[in-house]
Amino acid sequence: MTAVPLRPARHAVATLFFVLGFNYGTWASRLPALKDKLSLDPSQVGFLLLASGLGAVFSFPVTAWVLRRLGARTACWITAALLPALLLALGLAPSYRLALLVMALEGVAAACLNVAMNAQAVQVELQGGRAIMSRLHATFSLGGLAAALFASAVTALFDHLALHFLVAALGMWSAAWWAGRRLLSLPPEPVAEPGRRFSLPSGAALWLGVAALCGTVIEGSMSDWSALYLKERAGASEAFAPMGLACFAATMLLARWLGDSWRTRWGSRRLLTWGGLLAGAGLASGLLLGGPVPALLAFALVGLGIAAASPCIYLAAARQGPVALAAITTTGSVGALLGPPLIGFVAHASHLGWGLACVALAAALIALAARHIDW
Repeated sequence: MTAVPLRPARHAVATLFFVLGFNYGTWASRLPALKDKLSLDPSQVGFLLLASGLGAVFSFPVTAWVLRRLGARTACWITAALLPALLLALGLAPSYRLALLVMALEGVAAACLNVAMNAQAVQVELQGGRAIMSRLHATFSLGGLAAALFASAVTALFDHLALHFLVAALGMWSAAWWAGRRLLSLPPEPVAEPGRRFSLPSGAALWLGVAALCGTVIEGSMSDWSALYLKERAGASEAFAPMGLACFAATMLLARWLGDSWRTRWGSRRLLTWGGLLAGAGLASGLLLGGPVPALLAFALVGLGIAAASPCIYLAAARQGPVALAAITTTGSVGALLGPPLIGFVAHASHLGWGLACVALAAALIALAARHIDW
């Protein structure tokens, strides 16, 4: 069934996780530059992020068709090649409307790559008999961290958005080409069984839905709004602004790398309760204190506190059956779609500090939900 040995395939899948994280981190780190280039207000930035989220949500029919017809390996090839092209198109976009279109297509391509590379990861783990999923998600965070650091360095050397995205795209294309040749040859995905119906979570699963929704709201909002907060509210420079995402991604990476052992030692309930409280209190304190340094510490605490949320939530949902898992996964997608734009709308009505206060509230809700979930 495999076209290549498992070790190269494992490295190839990890590379794709890194590429996807690097893609997100690259354009998220340069949102201030995009905002200035296109003369956007906070609500327009929110709609830009909404376009990406809508692309991801409505990508599911496209993704299913690609996986059934072409298989996961070819889907990885296509989408990993398409994402750098869309990143470059975003940097060159001359108007807000064209940027919206590019971001919608970016959402479709990113969601398709996410599904395809996870399909590869599951097969590598099953065939190799070695747990790798948690560290693969840590590799995704590593990609976001690398993108933020690279954006900060590039901005300090030359503040040219399109040139930055071109260099990033060339690196992503090279990595995707290397990884694509080492992926497993998997059969196309089977057609879904007829008669399956989707149902929203209820009862105990409702608390899982709340936690999943809040977790994706926090992750998306931190990635999309941290750089803008540092520049516009904390008074940081353009070159320093990406360090907010870097701090968040660094602690997220550390916590995901160690998350399996922490869950074994303390259990999911304690891990999410104290993690949510740490993230919420840390972010609220940073917003109240103001300034770049408290903001960086706050973003680091958020990454540390909520990194384990998604793995714990989806494992708990899977134990309740496939219907609950589907409902929780969809709820999480809604949070990723609505969370970052909601911050933009709140910021437009008041300022970005109040927008990020919503993120602190979401972290507190994770702690509350964790107390009611039957782990």
